Amino acid sequence: MAEINLTSLKPYGDTTDDGAIQLSFTLPIEPSAKAREAATQLVRNWGFFDVKIAHMSKIGVNYSLFVVFARTDKGIDYTQLEVPDLGGEKRSYKEIDRLILANVKRPIRVVGACTGYDAHTVGLDAILSMKGFDGDIGLERYKGFRTVNMGSQVPTEELIDRAVKEKADAILLSKVVSQKDIHLSDMRDLMARLKKRGLEGKFILVAGGPRVTHKMALELGYDAGFTIGARPSDVANFLYEKLVERMDKGETEPMSRKKKRGK
Repeated sequence: MAEINLTSLKPYGDTTDDGAIQLSFTLPIEPSAKAREAATQLVRNWGFFDVKIAHMSKIGVNYSLFVVFARTDKGIDYTQLEVPDLGGEKRSYKEIDRLILANVKRPIRVVGACTGYDAHTVGLDAILSMKGFDGDIGLERYKGFRTVNMGSQVPTEELIDRAVKEKADAILLSKVVSQKDIHLSDMRDLMARLKKRGLEGKFILVAGGPRVTHKMALELGYDAGFTIGARPSDVANFLYEKLVERMDKGETEPMSRKKKRGK
């Protein structure tokens, strides 16, 4: 097996470092020999070489889809990349439940929703519903969580109102639709409305979706971002660890202590 040069990491196709890639894109023109050449020249102009049009098809009036094979001689220094990592220990739901009972001493309250025009609840349901995802049960089935799934197309103010009503520890915002970066707009909208109502920092804020990354979420002021492949136990474990961290800092506390103080 060829040794991988991580200081000049390149795509892999047939052989190590051959720079082979596959692209797909749409052009607003009818399929033709001229359209094929246009797609070829575009990819060459982007700095690729050995360009081959593998597929061209009509996908509507005056629209063509192209699948292109090409190569690049550009690489990146993988050893110099710094990306925030969610980290955290991998735990089963039974372990997480046991730790919540021992250290939080009450269920962690979570309210989740898809806001704006987003009508896709597949990600939200995968994390919250009892069935969960890929054999990993959802938060509704944990004894250590009390969850509210508000579903899709929820106005941001209604999400905040429900979180306040439920005395939520965390808000889960699911964003699937990302055309024209609407997912970013909706994520910023939640942050802005929380700040306007004096609730900034009140909740653990978690965003999730296919175009969401942990780095992006942190930059927007969220506590975490989960993307494709995230499991309910990943989210559950993060919420547990984050809440315990807040408790240690005195930002929140177990229900049992609050009751004692009220006596």
